[in-house]
Amino acid sequence: MKRAILFLVIGAFAAGALAGCFPPQQTQQSNVSFMISGDPHEYAAYQDLVAAFEEANPDVKVELRYVPDDGEYRRRLAADLSANVPADIILLNYRRIADFAANGALEPLDSYLANSETLSLDNLFDPAVKAFQFADQQWCIPQNISSLVVYYNKNLFDAAGIPYPTNDWTWDDFLNAGLTLTADTNGDGVTDQYGAGIDPILYRLAPFIWQLGGELVDDPANPTQLVLDSPTALAAMQWFVDLQVKHHIVPDAAAEASESDESRFLNGTLGMFFDSRRGTPTMRTISDFDWDVAPLPNGSTPASILHSDGYCMTADSKDKEAAWRLIEFANAQTGQEVMVTTGRTVPSMRVVAESPAFLEPDNPPANSRVWVDVVPTLRQVPTMPGWVAVEDAASAEIERAFYGQASVEEAAAAAVARTREFFAPATQP
Repeated sequence: MKRAILFLVIGAFAAGALAGCFPPQQTQQSNVSFMISGDPHEYAAYQDLVAAFEEANPDVKVELRYVPDDGEYRRRLAADLSANVPADIILLNYRRIADFAANGALEPLDSYLANSETLSLDNLFDPAVKAFQFADQQWCIPQNISSLVVYYNKNLFDAAGIPYPTNDWTWDDFLNAGLTLTADTNGDGVTDQYGAGIDPILYRLAPFIWQLGGELVDDPANPTQLVLDSPTALAAMQWFVDLQVKHHIVPDAAAEASESDESRFLNGTLGMFFDSRRGTPTMRTISDFDWDVAPLPNGSTPASILHSDGYCMTADSKDKEAAWRLIEFANAQTGQEVMVTTGRTVPSMRVVAESPAFLEPDNPPANSRVWVDVVPTLRQVPTMPGWVAVEDAASAEIERAFYGQASVEEAAAAAVARTREFFAPATQP
């Protein structure tokens, strides 16, 4: 008995001695991949975001996969998903998430949110949160909340004696300003200064349909077809198309092919340009004139259109816990304050959007607050599988009407017919 006890004591001592010969066990390292797109300034902000996260979470190493071009980003993402090697975290526009969710490519985030002590959707703008919901689940966390606004050249307005746009300006105010700003400045018979520039696509047309009280689809919650051929939608579409075919305040197809609307605005030969917050970093390179932003001109009902990208976790993520920690960090106040330095995003977190970090009184545009003020009027396009295909087909028909190749009625009817196949019952995830 004494011998047995002796062996136990010796064994315990030996184990303790051996333990002292080895260094303490290291915390297991987690690896997370994060795929992004954007301009170099935005990439630099993501690098700062990752560095801040890794400093706060030394047990997680983040691989940042940067694809500058949006089109190439989507092609690369599709290829990675097909090969079952996607990044753990990806950025998606809300218009695309239903396709990914329905195909099982995304991880639903509801359970992660329920257990989170640092991230609450109540702190984010509600329209952006809801845009990433599909089939009663939350698929992504909105990084930003933007909307379509009017960038305008203050110098051209001053030279023409036109008052700057106000928060309550109307379609007529916009049209009259555009007519006054459109000019043949050198007398050669060719227009070389245009009043406005806007892409002839469904995403740009949509808010004007809503402003007249119309709809894009028969049932926004459960759409089965486009209704661009309704009287209200046709009236809004006619006004939109007339900006080019009747009033000629927007460049025609040949002029647009020779120089883009954005380029004309940067060069000082376009009075007003429709874009979201993503245009701001480019506009900040302007040094030859002053510019600012205004909300969309008003129809009978206030409405603007949501622009939002979100952080999404892929279903094939190898370390979902670590991936979620990065998503949490990116959407906390510190993370959003890092990303707002790009000038490209409107923070989805209210407290950051209302702060000097975003409103930036010392940097143009002076009226950055417009993006916050229009949030109550934001509407989204349907979150449904196939919506991007709907937009592409409908936009092709809208473009034909915009450049005088079809009547509004013909284009609307063709858009409804061409998109009907994409409204098949949505596949549930």
